[in-house]
Amino acid sequence: MSATAPEIRDSIDGACHCGTVRFRVRLTDGLHTARRCSCSYCRMRGAIAVSADLADIEILAGEEALTLYQFNTQAARHYFCARCGIYTHHQRRSNPHQYGVNVACLAGLSPFDFAEVPVYDGVAHPSDKGAGSGPTLAGMLKFIPADAGQAVSPPTLLPPEARPKK
Repeated sequence: MSATAPEIRDSIDGACHCGTVRFRVRLTDGLHTARRCSCSYCRMRGAIAVSADLADIEILAGEEALTLYQFNTQAARHYFCARCGIYTHHQRRSNPHQYGVNVACLAGLSPFDFAEVPVYDGVAHPSDKGAGSGPTLAGMLKFIPADAGQAVSPPTLLPPEARPKK
């Protein structure tokens, strides 16, 4: 967590992009649970998620607009707004008693408030490895703000042998 991201001790409001879906959530450990995942869905979605217990999210408006997406084992339940398409939260496969909540939907926060975010190995999912095995770190995602007037340079790809498995 970067020094610019506020400490969240109580509930925080959230919403999708168009505002149809609005919610209030109490996070399990503030922003300290922020993470990404390398599974096929999360790679495409690209969101940073923080943790909340199932009982600690309240949909304030737009529940009827929430659309459910499931795939593969059908264990995780991914919710997004049917109007604007923004992913708001998901019930985790790794811990079905928790939601992962999209940081970008939380009031006053941005994924770019985090200097570093751990990325967990969702390809070799902990639920597939057997009892007692926890998540494996796949890497760290970093955001380094540009200096004023800094020229844009092309993205740098990792060599194929260094890229995560798909």
